[in-house]
Amino acid sequence: MKIRTKKQTDNPYKQNYLSGPKILTIVLLIALGVSLNQIPWTEDLVHPGGVESLQLFVGSLSNLDYSPSFLYIAFKASLQTLIFALCGLSLALLIGIPLGIISSGNIGLPKKTGKIIVFLTRIFLAFLRSIHELVWAWFFIAAIGLSPIAAIWALGINYAGILGRIFSDLLSDVPEEPLLSLRSTGASEWQVFLYGRFPMALSDMTSYIFYRFECAIRSSAILSFVGISGLGMQIELALDDVNFGQVWILLIFLCILILLVDQWSNLIRKSLS
Repeated sequence: MKIRTKKQTDNPYKQNYLSGPKILTIVLLIALGVSLNQIPWTEDLVHPGGVESLQLFVGSLSNLDYSPSFLYIAFKASLQTLIFALCGLSLALLIGIPLGIISSGNIGLPKKTGKIIVFLTRIFLAFLRSIHELVWAWFFIAAIGLSPIAAIWALGINYAGILGRIFSDLLSDVPEEPLLSLRSTGASEWQVFLYGRFPMALSDMTSYIFYRFECAIRSSAILSFVGISGLGMQIELALDDVNFGQVWILLIFLCILILLVDQWSNLIRKSLS
């Protein structure tokens, strides 16, 4: 009689029903259930005058403010928003690129201290991006006053954490096979990074930079609500005056900025490819 060993009787297709992703799914479902339980279902979920306000807002599309004086205000506010976004993103790149390179751990750092440096850098990047740029803006406004510098630093610090993390992942995800030829010639890890890893990741990094530029434009508009000049401030003033025709014009200018950046991004990506 043939004796079946334990190894033979084990089911190779046996699944772990409490794996990490499934536990996370269960936790998220529980959190969703708790949040739904906090909604006052017995009360009105929609403001009584909300429908009327929405109709007034949509209906104002037929009464847009095309006056030259307001178009000039909208253009000036758009230019301010664009400058804030560009300056904030530039600051983020100055901080995020070096930190992203270090946190990737692909530049030949010493083995013993390299892991510690990479770990601390990733913690620092997590700290920078964990605080929203609007919160950073309040901090800087309290420190240096109501100044465009506050908006630039708020964008730069938060986006540095985001860009550094993404750059680290993109540099780490580069295929290793093309880099073997460089290593076979005796190139150091820094040379492999400079002439192999970085050029291969440059296209994806550039694409993400332009995506973040679009986000920076929207964030700059939001930061204007704290009193810094820009589209957000003008939108807030128009909303206070219940002038939805001006609000739509400002939103159109914001969309135009995003579309221009998107077209610019397409041209850059085509030139790199």
